[in-house]
Amino acid sequence: MGVEIEFTGMDMPEIAQCITEQFGGEIQRGSEYEYTVANTEFGDFGIELDSAYIKRLGREREEAGQASEFEELTESLVGLVARQLVPFEIVAPPVEISQLWRLEDLFLMLRKEGAEGTQASAKNAFGLQLNPEMPDCEADTILNYLRAFLCLYEWLIWRSPVDFSRRLTSYTDPFKREYLRHVLVPDYQPDIGTLIDDYIHFNPTRNRALDLLPLFAHVDEERLRAKIDDPRVKARPTLHYRLPNSLIGDPQWGLIHPWRDWLQVEALAADTTRLNAVCRHYREHIESATSGLFSDWAQRVSLHLIPELL
Repeated sequence: MGVEIEFTGMDMPEIAQCITEQFGGEIQRGSEYEYTVANTEFGDFGIELDSAYIKRLGREREEAGQASEFEELTESLVGLVARQLVPFEIVAPPVEISQLWRLEDLFLMLRKEGAEGTQASAKNAFGLQLNPEMPDCEADTILNYLRAFLCLYEWLIWRSPVDFSRRLTSYTDPFKREYLRHVLVPDYQPDIGTLIDDYIHFNPTRNRALDLLPLFAHVDEERLRAKIDDPRVKARPTLHYRLPNSLIGDPQWGLIHPWRDWLQVEALAADTTRLNAVCRHYREHIESATSGLFSDWAQRVSLHLIPELL
């Protein structure tokens, strides 16, 4: 599983040093705002200041080899301001589930060195992203995962409330009710091409808590690129799950918490009898007068979940 996490409170070289102390590897400086820790025991870790504009400035100066004092001062000032508003992001390579605790050790070290997440400041609109690999890329499997996530989305938000700063900066847009109605009915049994086309028709954007565009690019890149012209969509056999908060600075938080919640999605997707029942109840809920109450459905659906994971 891949993991991406955003935070502030540290410098790029300090972050890179923490990674090498945990996993070995070689620190490679792409620019002032982009580092790679290459050849660790898990692969290459990326570290970047999460702003396309700042990264482009840094790369252009590195490629030019020199810059005027004014250009250097301007970039330094922009970078200084950005560090107060824009998070650093670690992009971890795929890690076996049995080794996820090693990332937990890295996060603990970063916390001790001063890493701060969403809770440290009202302006910290930082997130966490999980990229679990799919067991296969068949239409039925993808549809079951999608349905399980849609039915548990309100419960997942209830378990990890969206921070105020994320509300101000638009964490992600929810799936539209029209799409929920479309995919949750039992008669919807599409082939992979129809599943992709329908998803793109209702969701022509990366801005979803569960972004399937990278997975669909892996399954049928030509079909996806014909409708989604976005170089940020990278083909890979994984789901892309965006969580609303990065709580790396909280000593009570651990990667185990969002991971256990995600396991509820996987378990529901694998149990078609339970999934069909939950889909039926959720369809009834979204058509009811109380469908706007997240906590109402979150509490109801929790009765259908695996108690050992709660």
